[in-house]
Amino acid sequence: MSPSMSFALHPDEERGDHHQYHRGVKYLCEKGITKVPAKYILPVIERPNTGELNGNFSNDHDLRLPVIDFAELQGSNRVQALQSLSRACEEYGFFQLINHGISRETITSMVEEGRKFFELPFEKRSKYMSKDMFSPVRYGTSFNQNKDRVFCWRDFLKLNCHPLSEMLPFWPSSPSELREAAVNYSKETKYLYMMLVKAILESLGVVENNRSCNEKDSCLKEFEDGSQIIVVNCYPSCPEPDLTLGMLPHSDYGFLTLLLQDELVKGLQIHHRGKWVTVEPIPNSFVVNVGDHLEIFSNGRYKSVLHRVLVNPAKSRISIASLHSLPFSSTIRPSPKLVNEDNPKRYKDTDFASFMEYITTCEHKSKNFLESRKLTT
Repeated sequence: MSPSMSFALHPDEERGDHHQYHRGVKYLCEKGITKVPAKYILPVIERPNTGELNGNFSNDHDLRLPVIDFAELQGSNRVQALQSLSRACEEYGFFQLINHGISRETITSMVEEGRKFFELPFEKRSKYMSKDMFSPVRYGTSFNQNKDRVFCWRDFLKLNCHPLSEMLPFWPSSPSELREAAVNYSKETKYLYMMLVKAILESLGVVENNRSCNEKDSCLKEFEDGSQIIVVNCYPSCPEPDLTLGMLPHSDYGFLTLLLQDELVKGLQIHHRGKWVTVEPIPNSFVVNVGDHLEIFSNGRYKSVLHRVLVNPAKSRISIASLHSLPFSSTIRPSPKLVNEDNPKRYKDTDFASFMEYITTCEHKSKNFLESRKLTT
């Protein structure tokens, strides 16, 4: 459907009342909109079909990311698996993780309970709306709905998971099984993240081998106490998907993100070799990506990569991101073991406070925040 074929404006939009957009895309869809409101329409140059891509779902631009077998990382092929991991983080900033050990039941339960949350009446969902970026639970829309010039076609439920015992009482009590599903999921993904951190440190040469760094060692203690946020993303079907995006191009600010893709509805794209390419889902796998904090920690060796989300004209899409990093109180800096005369320090020391201050005053897009942390070498 082209803009010229769109139907009449919603009465609230005619009055110039934009408050409705802060209620989320799901709310608008429940009201029966038949076109994309102006608040969600991107400038032509930023739309998903602009430039090198010719069509949202062109098979010519599907991408199979490097595949890392978690079982091999834990077995006799660890050396080869670490080499593959290093190449993936350097060349793609993304990889798909198979044989991760998290049960299908744990994953299915998290997806279904997350879906049920977005199916609740707006009055029940809206109880969790908050402008507080540190709130134990936040229901919202776009990325930063208080600053975004154009809104993303996305609603989200964010659950702060650390410390779990303190956060849990604030999480939604409806749907009735959401808390249990999210607790199980958060514990399993945290364990998986810690195993990946060990592998990352070893692949960078920060630790010498798998035995030299365990949960009791100082090199892992800070990661063990680190932040974890689960984000359930809801991308409703969109009447004009060529005009908007589920998420604008951005990099993740943390250390690693473990993303559970919708296995049936594609949408994730990464910027690779100058083109936007759609990531082909692999059933029962995680898409893992390097965050800004890991790029800083690795002194630029591992790259956080721009990614965005397409929306679908016929189907809604659910994805679940588990975002991990060091504690909110930590300072992130290049590892001293990765800085020398030939490879000088490339990034300023940074912390979550700097990031939170940045995103409360600026739109979070591209790699703007990370660019602001780079040193001239």
